[in-house]
Amino acid sequence: MESYESLQLEHAGHGSTLWLNRPERHNAFDQTMIAELQHCLARLAQQSQVRVVVLAGRGKSFCAGADLAWMQRQAAARYEDNLEDARALARLLRTLAQMPQPTVARVHGVALGGALGLIAACDIAIAALDSSFGTTEVRLGLTPSTIAPYLIEAIGERAARRYFQTGERFDAPQALRLGLIHEHCDAEALDRQLAALLAALHEGAPLAQARSKRLIGALHGRSAADPEVLEHTAESIARVRAGQEAREGIAAFFARRKPPWAQ
Repeated sequence: MESYESLQLEHAGHGSTLWLNRPERHNAFDQTMIAELQHCLARLAQQSQVRVVVLAGRGKSFCAGADLAWMQRQAAARYEDNLEDARALARLLRTLAQMPQPTVARVHGVALGGALGLIAACDIAIAALDSSFGTTEVRLGLTPSTIAPYLIEAIGERAARRYFQTGERFDAPQALRLGLIHEHCDAEALDRQLAALLAALHEGAPLAQARSKRLIGALHGRSAADPEVLEHTAESIARVRAGQEAREGIAAFFARRKPPWAQ
């Protein structure tokens, strides 16, 4: 376990969990937590032995969004300082979204404001049934600016038009219907569900998983009828099929054994 001022980094097997660790503030983030998350994610992205990265929260909540004391200080700061502060959060979300490893948000309790950006930037999100979500920025005279691209991609523009403007809270079943999370379960079953998900991810080949993530990004918003899409996807499978990982995976299938990465 590595401990930072507002985070804990736990390594277990082939996975790493980043615990938001300000339980007395419901894991609300400030400039320190943003910098520590950025540092840890950048490190983990370079570690091939780390197969999956989980984002979770200590205490009663996943994350209550931005720390209001920090936001109050920023409101009194110069525009240039405000801009650089906002860029740091935007860079963090981009780093999280572009991690080569699969990323999983383990959500419980409250997830508000910027927390929804963290969830949406992860590849997979599971939540306790009693979790509560909301983009509550407008109720404070703010906008969900840096998290908006990830949330709109997750829940769609139509839903964003409602929740960005009302600031309503919604529950885990609604988060599932919107596409913000992939599944929910009773709170006491959350870690069992997470373990099952991590086991499934361990069956996948790491380079293939990273390439699949890049493929989704490359195809986002493009039509299957686009000739460039046809060529890109054909080149993608041709390159992968000739690679060592694919050869090992196919050989393991015919030999009725687990491939090296799943052992």
